[in-house]
Amino acid sequence: MPRPGRITLGIILMTGFSFIAPLMDSFAKLIGDAVAVGQVAAVRFVIQSVLLLPLAFALGALHRPRPAEIGLHFLRAGLLLVATAAFFLALRHMPVADAISIFFVEPFILILLGRLILREELGPRRLLACLVGFIGAMVIIRPKFDDLGYVAALPLVTALLFAFYMIITRRMATRMHPITLQAYTGFFALFLAGPILWAFDGSGYAPLDPSWPERREFILLMALGVTATLSHICISYALSLAPASLLAPIQYLEIVGATILGFYIFGDIPDGLTFVGIALIVGSGLFVFIRERHLERFPTPAP
Repeated sequence: MPRPGRITLGIILMTGFSFIAPLMDSFAKLIGDAVAVGQVAAVRFVIQSVLLLPLAFALGALHRPRPAEIGLHFLRAGLLLVATAAFFLALRHMPVADAISIFFVEPFILILLGRLILREELGPRRLLACLVGFIGAMVIIRPKFDDLGYVAALPLVTALLFAFYMIITRRMATRMHPITLQAYTGFFALFLAGPILWAFDGSGYAPLDPSWPERREFILLMALGVTATLSHICISYALSLAPASLLAPIQYLEIVGATILGFYIFGDIPDGLTFVGIALIVGSGLFVFIRERHLERFPTPAP
């Protein structure tokens, strides 16, 4: 596929991720305190491994990781495991849209890391689109850290860890099949989560003490695992096709999906400023998409 077409497809896949991920978060919030948050995060990776390892094998994309590659797999899995657990814990104390709005310092971190680590191009239009989307997120929620306390810091932890996860994913996704990449993410995450849950079994420490879920929670865990797997397949393919700094503003669409689900599932009714924020977020994402489509049709002449 020509480079312009690859970028457009990457944007479409990132948009898909941005609308599927809030559904995963909603399932996590519906589980509530019935299952340890560490167990919820671990089950998410169990399902990812069960679904993707056979698929990667069937595609002929499964391979034996090299020693240096194993280290990167463990690093990616560790970053995502802790980021996921921190965010799921935050969701037990605050609305989905609130948590995601605080999380959206992540695109700024991602853009900076993309420039510093991957040497990706960072133009003023991309930076402006990201800034407009961030303003929209703040307009929607207007988080007050004094009211939320330490809980407000958990999405910030997720943002920092997820930005590094995205950078490593971008570097590895260009050399590895996205299905294989996500299959190994789930597999290596289990190596990290399993011993921790075993050590805390019966400890009474609620975040990490595992238990057998009831039927309702079991169904929610399965749904969470499937949606998490699908969303991260989207993001892996997207990052294999387009620069991380370009895709960053598209992530702001996630707050739109979170606001819609918050209304229909949890009864969170958006106010007027929320719709203003949504308009800003959608506008920033559409600006990036339309501009890239324009560059496809009218490419800059080579010097």
